[in-house]
Amino acid sequence: MPGAKKSSLERRNFLQIAAGSAAVLVSPVPKIEAQQTEGAVNAGGDNPYTRGMADFVAGLRYDQIPADVIERIKLLILDSLGCALYGVDLEWSRILMRTLTQIDKTPACGVWGTSVRLSAPHAALVNGLLVQGFELDDIHRVGAIHVGSVVLPALLAITEIKPGMTGRDFLTAAVAGYETGPRVGICMGAEHLAQGWHSAATVGVFSSASASASALRLSQEQTVHALGIAGTQASGLMAAQYGSMVKRMHAGRASQSGLYGGLLAAEGFTGIKNVFESDFGGFCTTFSRSKDRFKLSELTSGLGKRFETMQISLKFYSCVSTNHTTLDAIRSMRARRPFVANDVDHIVVHSSQVTVEHVGWKYKPEGITSAQLNLPFCVATLLLAGDVFVDQFDDKQIVDPARIAFSEKVKVVEDPAITSGGAKYRQMVRVEVFLKDGTVLKETVEAPRGSEERFASAQDVVEKFDKLAGHTIPAAQVAAIRDAVLNLEKLPDAGKLAHLLTKT
Repeated sequence: MPGAKKSSLERRNFLQIAAGSAAVLVSPVPKIEAQQTEGAVNAGGDNPYTRGMADFVAGLRYDQIPADVIERIKLLILDSLGCALYGVDLEWSRILMRTLTQIDKTPACGVWGTSVRLSAPHAALVNGLLVQGFELDDIHRVGAIHVGSVVLPALLAITEIKPGMTGRDFLTAAVAGYETGPRVGICMGAEHLAQGWHSAATVGVFSSASASASALRLSQEQTVHALGIAGTQASGLMAAQYGSMVKRMHAGRASQSGLYGGLLAAEGFTGIKNVFESDFGGFCTTFSRSKDRFKLSELTSGLGKRFETMQISLKFYSCVSTNHTTLDAIRSMRARRPFVANDVDHIVVHSSQVTVEHVGWKYKPEGITSAQLNLPFCVATLLLAGDVFVDQFDDKQIVDPARIAFSEKVKVVEDPAITSGGAKYRQMVRVEVFLKDGTVLKETVEAPRGSEERFASAQDVVEKFDKLAGHTIPAAQVAAIRDAVLNLEKLPDAGKLAHLLTKT
């Protein structure tokens, strides 16, 4: 596969990019070797990777999951639910709920933070949108997927339509989903996003399908079909980041698609059995527009041994995760040498090509979505408003002339050495701040605050959850949800969590 090996020159250039700067969390680019996995080799047939993934999902049991993974996923679940509860009163959330309640009178499943009830697929759609509603939710940096927003809506819907799932089974199903989708993202690489696919939406269907299959106790064969049903529904265009509300809906659609995959496969409906491997019309060949710009071995690499759940990051800025390393770099520089916006002549952010294309475009006030995804505007927000969180984005602030003017001082340019590092270093930046007095400040950051390299403390996660959830529901309900999530393994019926999340 292309990109499997880096030349010595590329590796040397990459290691030299922090020269003369204060380097943070910079490490050599690992040498990646093409590999077969045990699961893939043993599966046989024309779909070894699809079957290998299905075998993991169908066979996973709570007692096989390491204790640190259980503790981590409970914090990840709590974070996603806090993001969702904050998102209830946002305009796009209200529009979607209003539209669906007009056409769907099925009271099967609750919409979190509300008294609204919908059919399971529509509840998954809305709840997925709520989690992703304000750019606050988790991210697997290398796989480029917001995992909680696609796994939890489908999984909690199943607790309501198929009662009796224990908390341990819920956590097991969640781990199944958190482990598979990121591997699909890793398989596809950073080019998937660069080609214009919203990878969280496209690869997200496999996380949702895996969680649903596990929750429904599907066999390996049924899980193969659940993945194949979900995969053919995959979609999501990155042009949605420019001034539209529809990007918020991508996660909900992915969660809904995976839920359909599990429910239909349980009834004998069949999907594409070689959804990953097919040379014509398979997920990997079609979405990469090639037969070789992906790495199938990543789909099953380390399944059950290396847990990608531990590689998922949390956000402490209310903006796209790609922007966080730059914001952290500026905060670090200001801590060493304080400066304010008026002291700045210009700022140059050296980054991967994906970052340039994803967030480095010229800012135009086209809506809150584009403000939260635009790196120059987020830098301006940090320096002029003091933070980049929920209170810094509304219809008035995104057209602030001072922020727009400052955003013109921020340039995002490609550093080929960072690009050559591949998906693992997609968000790495080398930031230069040129002050009016002639001072030049430099900082290199590979991984942001809250990332797998610098994961948040349990206290940090709880504080973020309390703050976000408190916007929507009473303090007593916030505490009850928090306690239920942090003690999920003790719940005899995970449906209690779904009940706690709604208003009666």
